[in-house]
Amino acid sequence: MTFVAELEPTAVWQHFDTILTIPRASKDEERMRSHVISEATRHGLPHQVDAAGNVVVRKPATSGREGAAVTILQSHLDMVQEKNSDVAFDFTSDAIVPVRDGEYLTAEGTTLGSDNGIGVATMLALMGDTGFAHGPLELLFTIDEETGLTGAADLDAGLLQGRQLINLDSEEDGIVYVGCAGGGDSQVVVPLTGESPAAGTVALSVALTGFKGGHSGCDIHLQRGNAVKLLGRALSAAYADTPFRLAAIDGGSAHNAIPREAFATLVVEQAGRAAVMAAIEQEMAAISTEYGPADPGMEVAVEDTASPGSVWDRSATEQVLRLVNAMPHGVEAMSYDIPDLVETSVNLATVKEADGALRIGLSSRSSIDTALEALRRRVRAIGLLAGAEVEEDNAYPGWKPDLESHLLEVVKAVHRRELGGEPEVKAIHAGLECGILGKKVPGMDMISFGPQIEFPHSPDERVHIASVERFYRLVAATLTELA
Repeated sequence: MTFVAELEPTAVWQHFDTILTIPRASKDEERMRSHVISEATRHGLPHQVDAAGNVVVRKPATSGREGAAVTILQSHLDMVQEKNSDVAFDFTSDAIVPVRDGEYLTAEGTTLGSDNGIGVATMLALMGDTGFAHGPLELLFTIDEETGLTGAADLDAGLLQGRQLINLDSEEDGIVYVGCAGGGDSQVVVPLTGESPAAGTVALSVALTGFKGGHSGCDIHLQRGNAVKLLGRALSAAYADTPFRLAAIDGGSAHNAIPREAFATLVVEQAGRAAVMAAIEQEMAAISTEYGPADPGMEVAVEDTASPGSVWDRSATEQVLRLVNAMPHGVEAMSYDIPDLVETSVNLATVKEADGALRIGLSSRSSIDTALEALRRRVRAIGLLAGAEVEEDNAYPGWKPDLESHLLEVVKAVHRRELGGEPEVKAIHAGLECGILGKKVPGMDMISFGPQIEFPHSPDERVHIASVERFYRLVAATLTELA
């Protein structure tokens, strides 16, 4: 146990303290699922697991409330695993190290996992909490939310009896969400042809680090630098005057995280070494001026390195540089209907070499299905024009706001009574599982709210400690009101 277990409310924080020790990568949630089942068994609560690995735990109503409608609470078990490159940490075995920073809880050089670990901890706390009245509850723990919402997509909807659902995966205190964006991923694949470095050449390593990154939906409007995109820009500026060969390029780690770091290895004739270094540093100086207000910590390092055994040929080098430069990144459109809401965006998320090809990953989002498909066709067109292959997954649906929702009215009234103010009602430019669950179970009444979680999907992730108490109080009081 750490100091986290002593925070208030202890019922939630003790569970979160345990969650910090449990590896729970997307598609590898077995240990976390086993922990949930163990807690359900400890409290004598029945559970079911579907073929996908989602878990539903049922808690009977308190005495006298058996006739109330079933309420579903839902969180996802997995987390985004990001760390700074200079941090030695193994997400498959190491416990996340919590750090208190004033009013916030964060982690030492890694993501904290409060997204969606606080929601999971809240549901675990509710299993054993006898201090409030409630109707029959279904606690739905989904898997693999962070890499495509596949747990929700593959959910056996027959497990759910309830028709009102509270999603606990939002991240702004005092805000109730009633809608979200849909999305879909694309992979642009460039076959690579290698050759031996020419005689008289030297190798350079280029590293862009120190970017803030962040959630590719929630933070895309902040105009932070994309390390992959900007590495491509700097390399292209240098290549224009002094051609070289790429030997490697790597950046980004998750489809829903803005890349914070990117790296490349290139080989250039000895006579061109100084020119390439100067050109990259000059372009990065311009980039620093442009992005400095949003990303003041960015750094570039261009250094001599050992010559690689193979470099890409000229055609592959130029194809990759042009593709990274041409691919879109950032906000594409703002909503006409909801003030300050990003309607459509794309994240140039990853560049990774595997099996003799470079794979460029992009994640597109929109609250309008037709705009989402138009953006994905654009990404596809750029890839095909460059002679690359393009792979696309199935898009997941958005969640259309229902401002007449009964559940929304209940939560607003409870919020006013318990927390002393009217909550904001908003839609979010991120993919909540509500969109998929609403398709799975037509007529489901849904809302989403959560504590204050900032900079998710990056090592700067932090949760406002006091907001967790308000969040838990709102959850419990809402369940009582619904009973």
